[in-house]
Amino acid sequence: MSKVLFGQAKTGEDVTKYTLRNANGMEVDLIDLGATIVAIRVAGKDGRVRDVVLGYDKVSDYERGQGYLGAIVGRNANRIEHSQVVIDGVVYPLQDNDRGNNLHSGDNGVSFRVWSVKEADDKHIVFTIVNEEMPNDFPGTVQMQVVYSLSDENELTIAYHATADKKTVINMTNHAYFNLNGQDSGVAEDQKLQIFASHYIPVKDEKCIPTGEIAEVANTPLDFRQMTVIGDRIRDDYDQLKYVGGYDHCYIADKEDNAYGLVAVAQSDVSGIRMEVYTDALGIQFYAGNFIGEQSGKDGAIYNDRHGYALETGYAPNSANETNFKQPIFAPGEVYETKTTYQFSVM
Repeated sequence: MSKVLFGQAKTGEDVTKYTLRNANGMEVDLIDLGATIVAIRVAGKDGRVRDVVLGYDKVSDYERGQGYLGAIVGRNANRIEHSQVVIDGVVYPLQDNDRGNNLHSGDNGVSFRVWSVKEADDKHIVFTIVNEEMPNDFPGTVQMQVVYSLSDENELTIAYHATADKKTVINMTNHAYFNLNGQDSGVAEDQKLQIFASHYIPVKDEKCIPTGEIAEVANTPLDFRQMTVIGDRIRDDYDQLKYVGGYDHCYIADKEDNAYGLVAVAQSDVSGIRMEVYTDALGIQFYAGNFIGEQSGKDGAIYNDRHGYALETGYAPNSANETNFKQPIFAPGEVYETKTTYQFSVM
């Protein structure tokens, strides 16, 4: 396990970078700010090692939060309509940071805080944090733990564990943006994606809040049940795509809830790198990076829209308020636990 100073947070805290390594030479860089994935380095079919996630060289860029690149998101990932949640008849107002809605828990989210490292070695690292109860925010204090593990089979597993002292919302995810051609290779629309889901969640409009329906993907450009080039249909004249500028939808996996299984596969014909996504979560949000915007990334790379895509596992958007969806509401002492694995190989 290598450990180096990455920089300093605006709070004055040191931010440390940790590197996991396996027997195949795969490496994963993480920082304790946001328990964030900074880099994933894997070899392609030509033997060249590529860093396949977008990221930054500086702490200040991560603190800006533009796109939550690689960060752990919580206590609630995704959007909550009208920036409020109702639990047992009590209305809890939340920060409005997304056109009238709450996105990724706002400024009180754990993406922008320095986590503690409980233990670490070459193959795993344990991050912990206390997400305290705050005014105009979710109720209760939540004890959170995230464990990253790297196997010799090139599996990066993220295991989440949390408990609260009051009934509250808990829905965590990782917000890595993948580009299997390499983080500095430009637009990722030529890469292929398969999502094992017969249903998805439509949104009302450009604010990306679900209608409450669960719709079939059949005969729509949102059907990824077969391996499909990401950019093939992304500009189709279809309301769901036009609302959000491409893909930014939650898919309901074709598996039993809480069953751990394969939910998605991404691959690049250029690099030959294939990534399989396994999870016990029922939902997976496919965001095609429609609004990354021009910004400076790692090693002199310039990022822009669709230079990477996210595959975020967890509960559906607005599920805290939508009774038609499984709700991420946990009672005091009830354990929130889920895991997701990204496995890399060469085709």
